[in-house]
Amino acid sequence: MTGYDFSLAGARLTALGSGALWWTAQRLLCVSDLHLGKSERHARRGGSALPPYETRDTLARLSDLVSALQPETVVCLGDSFDDDAASRALPDAEQSQLAALTQNRRWIWITGNHDPAPTGLGGEQMDELYLSPLTFRHIANPSATAEVSGHYHPKARVRSTSRPCFLLDRSRLILPAFGTYTGGLRSTDPALAALMERDALAILTGAQALPVPMPR
Repeated sequence: MTGYDFSLAGARLTALGSGALWWTAQRLLCVSDLHLGKSERHARRGGSALPPYETRDTLARLSDLVSALQPETVVCLGDSFDDDAASRALPDAEQSQLAALTQNRRWIWITGNHDPAPTGLGGEQMDELYLSPLTFRHIANPSATAEVSGHYHPKARVRSTSRPCFLLDRSRLILPAFGTYTGGLRSTDPALAALMERDALAILTGAQALPVPMPR
């Protein structure tokens, strides 16, 4: 498997180049910030037009991962939909694809700041998940340890290249956004610099997950 292996609170994890997290011992796949229906929400609210394929592309990449890894559990770390109306406005084909993905495995929707209400699209919903020794939630708690979160869409610039990235230190892991056309927050931003320890890593996504010192 192409990825970067590391330990967090004793759990052996793999940051995949796709931006997903894999926990082999638990057969658990974790993704964050899918933001399904973003283009529909922008159009509904009179915003600038976005490419209409983003939901289709995000689900295709997620389906490929599920097919390849055959996880027993999938955790979506919040902001899975761009808002509650977007979850209800998914086209029939995308709804059917999600229904198929959530069958025959445990599928957990962690609530985010964009999608606090139940989705009604299969799986179960919770504010956070504790699976020893890790806690999965949408937004990092500065005082927490052994935490996996999302929300910030971190990205890092190394030389002339900027990529979405994982941020990792001894207390926490922050996942990049998995959704297509989601943007990102640079690791140099004060919100991320204040959360992460001085020796934190940025694990760049791409064909090969690449760990580098977190740019500050």
